[in-house]
Amino acid sequence: MPDLAKKRGEPPEEPRPETDAERRRRRAQFLRELNEAKALRERVQPRRARAARMRQAMRMRTFRW
Repeated sequence: MPDLAKKRGEPPEEPRPETDAERRRRRAQFLRELNEAKALRERVQPRRARAARMRQAMRMRTFRW
């Protein structure tokens, strides 16, 4: 929270470059949360989720390799 640093009179932190490990960790966390949200949405809206699965299946069947 850079605003708090300004209010306390502290010098703002230098943004340091993100390491690959940190980026992968953040990405893995994001993907876990995304999958969790999708699963929740399927439980909350089963009819819509079923229709979406059917549309996806139709797309896969009609896709030409």
